[in-house]
Amino acid sequence: MAIPFLRDDPLPHGAVEETAPGVRRVVCNNPSAFTFRGTNTYLIGRGRVAVLDPGPVDEAHLAAILAATTGETITHVLVSHTHRDHSPGVAPLVAATGARTYGFGPHVTPPEAGGEGGDHAFRPDVAVPDEGVVEGGDWRLTALHTPGHCANHLCFAMAGNGVLFSADHVMSWSTSVVSPPDGDMANYMRSLERVMAREDAVLLPGHGPAIRDPKPFLAGLHAHREEREARVLEALRKAGTATADELVGPVYGPLDPRLVKPAGRSLLSHLIKLAQEGEVAQAEGERWSALR
Repeated sequence: MAIPFLRDDPLPHGAVEETAPGVRRVVCNNPSAFTFRGTNTYLIGRGRVAVLDPGPVDEAHLAAILAATTGETITHVLVSHTHRDHSPGVAPLVAATGARTYGFGPHVTPPEAGGEGGDHAFRPDVAVPDEGVVEGGDWRLTALHTPGHCANHLCFAMAGNGVLFSADHVMSWSTSVVSPPDGDMANYMRSLERVMAREDAVLLPGHGPAIRDPKPFLAGLHAHREEREARVLEALRKAGTATADELVGPVYGPLDPRLVKPAGRSLLSHLIKLAQEGEVAQAEGERWSALR
């Protein structure tokens, strides 16, 4: 089942878009093979405003956020997860506004244990648990802990308008990298199924435009992950034993060279999940083999 990806996003960097009732979007100018056109920062509410995911440290983006909220007060700064394209911009925004910060918690995996992609400086003023509520003058958000892409990942459901801020758990332009140890494919699939069971009208992702027909998109994403896992198992059976990196070619086919390493990380996450389910085992070192 194909995923109906959305790659038409003409919003200029630094411009402001009313993307849903009570929600404005500003795109940071940090494009890459992993961030699409850049990180989406969302401004929630009017008058007393929450900012979700200020992005990286970027003076122009900070200026755009402050310009978009001229005459208003930023009271809350929320973080969906602590990857470097989402949370380092918190500190300069707080310095400019004095707002309090909210998130699930600090980055879980230390750099020496494989958490080198995390923002280890972020510590929320207020830790928001699963089903925790954050609210301001004219808005109310309920947090959903959705580990998988990142262990401390939160989505936020906005009361009254059917909006779910899906951050990097569900992006509109691409699938998410799931890189162990902080990324976990078994957790990702459970989190995805949790979102699939909801009745949200629109998903607002961390990168790319809004997903305004979530059900088929989520179904395609789930089927894609299951198909990918089946190809991993088939390729491993044919190879006898293989490392995750050796499986990238047979499973993915030709790839942008920039994506080969992260593809290997996602394949490793599939292998770990399959090992937990008794389908594969680590043969020796970084090599894996199918058990049946």
